[in-house]
Amino acid sequence: MNLDITVLPGDGIGPEIIEQAEKVVLAIAEKFGHKIQFTHALVGAVAIDETGKPFPDETFELCKRSDAVLFGAIGDPKYDNDPTAKVRPEQGLLAMRKKLGLYANVRPVKTFRSLIEKSPIRPEIIQDVDIIVIRELTGGIYFGEKGRSADGNTAFDTNLYTRQEIDRIVRLACKYAMNRSKKLTIVDKANVLETSRLWRETSQDIVKDFPELETDYMFVDNAAMQIIQNPKQFDVMVTENMFGDILTDEASVISGSLGLLPSASIGKLTSLFEPIHGSYPQAKGKDIANPLGTILSVAMMFEYAFMLDTESKFIREAVSSSLDNNFTTEDISDNNPRKTSEVGDWIVNYILKKNI
Repeated sequence: MNLDITVLPGDGIGPEIIEQAEKVVLAIAEKFGHKIQFTHALVGAVAIDETGKPFPDETFELCKRSDAVLFGAIGDPKYDNDPTAKVRPEQGLLAMRKKLGLYANVRPVKTFRSLIEKSPIRPEIIQDVDIIVIRELTGGIYFGEKGRSADGNTAFDTNLYTRQEIDRIVRLACKYAMNRSKKLTIVDKANVLETSRLWRETSQDIVKDFPELETDYMFVDNAAMQIIQNPKQFDVMVTENMFGDILTDEASVISGSLGLLPSASIGKLTSLFEPIHGSYPQAKGKDIANPLGTILSVAMMFEYAFMLDTESKFIREAVSSSLDNNFTTEDISDNNPRKTSEVGDWIVNYILKKNI
C-alpha cells in the first residue's frame, strides 16, 4: 500500500517525538510491505518565525492532498508570555482544524496494566477503564467572536454552535457507541448555557435514530467529578469543544501520564493524528519527552486513516510491552528512565523482530 503522510513536527518537543513516530511508521512499512512518502511542513511558532503565518498556505495544500497528517505540538514561551502578540502559534492549530474540516477529535482513555500504580487514583477505581471521548473541534468558544473594549478592561469570547455542527458530531458518537457497548454519555451545561440547551435538544432528536443505544446526559461539572470517582461507568462520551479539551486532560491521570494519550481528528479533507499533550518547551532538545502518545497516535492513523488493523495492533502491543518492561521515559519510570530516542528504538526493534 502506498501511503502519503504530511508531517508537521511543530514546536517544543514536537520534532523529537515525531522523529520516533516516523521511525515506527517506517518499521511497520518494512514489516508489512508498504511504501511511505513523508512530506514535512511548517506549523506553529516555527512557521511564524519563517513565514509570518502559524498555518501557511503551503502547509494547508500539502495536508489536504495527503492520506493523513501526523502532527507533533504547537506552542512557544515567547508567545505565551507576550499577551500583546497579534499572531500566536495556537492560531495555527485552530486554522488547521477549521480549514481541513477537522470537526471530530477522538481521544481514547485507557489503563495500562503495568501503570495502574502510577495513577494518583486508586487501582480498583481505574482498572480496566476503556473510554472514548469525542470532542467537537471546529465550533464553540474557541472559534466564536472575541474582543476587548476600547479601554482594554472588558473582554468577551462568544460560544457559538449551530444545529448542523451538533448533529454531525453526535451522530458520529452514536456510531462509535454502536460499535462498542452501545452506551453513550452526552456532556453539556444545559442548566445554564443556551448553546448546551441546543446540544441537548439536538441530541435528543438524534438518538431516536439509534434505539439500541443506552444514552444519558450529564452536566460537565458532574462529569468532571464522575470521570475521577467512577470512570468505569463511561464508554463513549461526546461533548463540545472547550468541555472536551478540559475533560480529556483531566482524564489523562487515569492512564498515568499525559504523554500516553493519543488522538485522531477526523475531517472532511483528511484526518490528523497527534498526542494530546502540548509542546512542553522545558524539555525541548533534552531527549526526555515521552513519545508513546505520539506512537499510539500512529496506531490510530493505521486503524482510522488506512484501515490496517493488524499494523495498528502491532504498534499497540509494542507500546504495552515497553511499559511492561519499564522501558519508558522519566515521566513514568522512577528507576532507570530512558531517553525519548531509546524508547523509539525499542518500539522499532520489537516490531521488526515480532512474527506476523
